[in-house]
Amino acid sequence: MDNKSNPWRKDFPILDQKVNDEDLVYLDNAATTQKPQAVIDAISNYYSKDNANVHRGVHTLAERSTEEFEAAREKIQKFINAESSEEIIYTKGTTDSLNIVARSYGQSNIEAGDEIVISYLEHHSNLVPWQQLAIQKHATLKYIDLTDDGFVDLEDAKKQITDKTKIVSIAHVSNVMGVENPVKEIAKIAHQHGAVMVVDGAQSVPHMPVDVQDLDCDFLAFSGHKMLGPTGIGVLYGKKDLLNTMPPVDFGGEMINFVHLQDTSWTDLPWKFEAGTPNIAGAIVLGKAIDYLNEIGMDKIQSYESELVDYALPKILAIPDVTIYGPSDPKKHTSVISFNLNGLHPHDLATGLDMEGVAVRAGHHCAQPLMTYLGLSATARASFYLYNTKEDADKLVDAIIATKEFFKDGTI
Repeated sequence: MDNKSNPWRKDFPILDQKVNDEDLVYLDNAATTQKPQAVIDAISNYYSKDNANVHRGVHTLAERSTEEFEAAREKIQKFINAESSEEIIYTKGTTDSLNIVARSYGQSNIEAGDEIVISYLEHHSNLVPWQQLAIQKHATLKYIDLTDDGFVDLEDAKKQITDKTKIVSIAHVSNVMGVENPVKEIAKIAHQHGAVMVVDGAQSVPHMPVDVQDLDCDFLAFSGHKMLGPTGIGVLYGKKDLLNTMPPVDFGGEMINFVHLQDTSWTDLPWKFEAGTPNIAGAIVLGKAIDYLNEIGMDKIQSYESELVDYALPKILAIPDVTIYGPSDPKKHTSVISFNLNGLHPHDLATGLDMEGVAVRAGHHCAQPLMTYLGLSATARASFYLYNTKEDADKLVDAIIATKEFFKDGTI
């Protein structure tokens, strides 16, 4: 599918521009996605017509704003098939969501000698909170090994998760290796040992159907800006029975039932975790982004991205001196492709691609322990989304080859 025949590309005005006199090819979707016009308009419409604080007012604007705010929560609930909208907590993003679990559930349940189990491929957002919790509580942080092609090793998971394990937290899809991990199977192992299962869904929820009841995860975290929504809004899903036992971590307005001079009681779920004025516009507009995704269908989006990877990955692998990280089989690969060009630093590679109008990410991708595990300092990363095309993939390949030629003598 070329740019003209992609039915969704026209909805994204930012893509209709030139960078360095070349048509923009945006392949940094794992970092953040672009926004369709419907989402951009929804932001303007909210502030133009409905702007008011939620839950507190009885005037018309406040009632309209509150209705839209809570309607978006119900859209999110259905999108991930949560049992109740009470299990959907608005946060600032995946990082904030994971920190809430660590600060609330973790602080309340982890004791000295307990184990927290993660893997070597985790994003810092799903590593540092558990690392710091383990330090504070004198617990043990353990790592699950990876298979040769970059998946979390299920056999090693069975060894690392023990009766001492209280929390297991794994990325559903790696932001570097481009693999979908067996989180459903890992959740089963965790539950057999009495541990809770936390899933980092930042790279899965935007790209494939995710059913929290089918996965049987206890918590799921994801971000709005990686799924066509605005920045600064995210979601923490938690099983209701667990959320009810957890104390809030932020205090102030909105999250109280009654404040006495010497003590305070908390309001019901989900609001006890949403202190202060929330990101009202962000939540409502995330609901509009979900409307857009639902109109296409997550199955269709996943299938389309698989076609792009089937087309792009072999072409990238065929370029001399290019190394791919993660599976070389497109059928095992998500839309995240990390690679290096031998003899060239990833930052120089990304700069060369940018000169050809191709936007990719370069660096450690907030996964320094994984880089150490792989014996690397950094990689380049191309990541596709629903508005990308085979033509974009061809331009990426051509840009890598052009950059290789430009830098072949080792100088800029």
